[in-house]
Amino acid sequence: MSELRLLTIGRISVDLYAEQLGVPLAEVQTFAKSVGGSPTNVAVAAARLGTSSAVVTAVGDDEFGGYVRAALTGFGVDTRFVGSHPTLRTPLAIAAMDPPEDPKLVFYREPSAPDEEIALDDNLLAAARSAEIFWVAGSCLSGRLTGPTTRAMLEARGRKRHTVIDLDYRPTFWPSEEAAGREIGAAVRQATVAVGNRRECEVAVGTGDPDAAADILIERGIELAIVKLGGDGVLVATREERTRVEPVPVEVVCGLGAGDAFGGALCHELLQGASPADAVRFANAAGAIVASRLLCADAMPTLPEVRELVETSGARA
Repeated sequence: MSELRLLTIGRISVDLYAEQLGVPLAEVQTFAKSVGGSPTNVAVAAARLGTSSAVVTAVGDDEFGGYVRAALTGFGVDTRFVGSHPTLRTPLAIAAMDPPEDPKLVFYREPSAPDEEIALDDNLLAAARSAEIFWVAGSCLSGRLTGPTTRAMLEARGRKRHTVIDLDYRPTFWPSEEAAGREIGAAVRQATVAVGNRRECEVAVGTGDPDAAADILIERGIELAIVKLGGDGVLVATREERTRVEPVPVEVVCGLGAGDAFGGALCHELLQGASPADAVRFANAAGAIVASRLLCADAMPTLPEVRELVETSGARA
C-alpha cells in the first residue's frame, strides 16, 4: 500500500451528456458517454496530473462495467478496489445542459447501485490507513453497506493528516436532508480537510454563510476548510488565517465535473507541499478548464494545461 498517494471512495456511473446545449432533456438528440461519479472523477483528475490514485467503488457485471474498468485504467487510476456486483447494474447518470452552468441530472440507480453495496474487508482498512490522502464523498455515507464501510475506514485512519470529507450533498441519495446532515456532519469530526459549497455547508453544519461555516468546521477539528462560492471564488480557512481566492473566468460549456477537477488538483498540490491558498488557486484553474468542456472524466486537464492557465490568468500557484 506504500505507493498509494490518493484513495477516494464513493459513487461511479456511466454518464451520458447531452450534446445539444440549453435544451430540455426531452428534446436532446445525441449524447456523449464518459465515466462519472464525483469521487471517481476526483481520482481521475489527480491521475491526469501525475498523482497515483485509486477509487473504492463497484460496478455491475455487465458491458458498462467493463467499459468503466477499461476507461479508468486508461486514465491511470488503480482499479484494485473496484468491485463487481453479480446482479446490480452499472448505474447511469444523464445530464441535460439546461442551462450549461447548472445541468439537470437524472440518475438511474434502481433498485440500488453496486457502489452502495461495498462490504468492508481488511484490504480497505489497510488502504485507508496507508494512503497519503483519503477522500470521502459525503454521498457514499448513505449506502446500505458502503456507509458503514466508509465509517469504519475513517475510524481506522484515525484522523490522519489529509483525511478529506467532500460535503457532496445529493438529495437523491438520502431519505431526508436531516439524515444527510447527521451522517455528513458526523464524518466531519473524523476528517482534517473539508470541501463544500454554501448549500453543502448548510446541510453539514447548519449554515451556508461561508465564514460561519468555516468557523464551525474548524471548531470541529478541521484543519483546512474550503468553501466554494461559485462566481465569488473560494474561501480558504485555517485556524491561523483566512483567504478568498478569486475564480478563473471561462465560458461555461458544462458545470458538471469542475468541482471534481478542483478536488483532484487540490489533492495533487497538497501532496506537493503547496500552501492551502496556492493549492486552491491551482485547483480553480483545473476546474475552470473542465467547465469549458463538455465531459467530466475525459475532460480532466493535464499538468501543463493547468500550469498554462494559472500563468495566463495571473493567479499564483
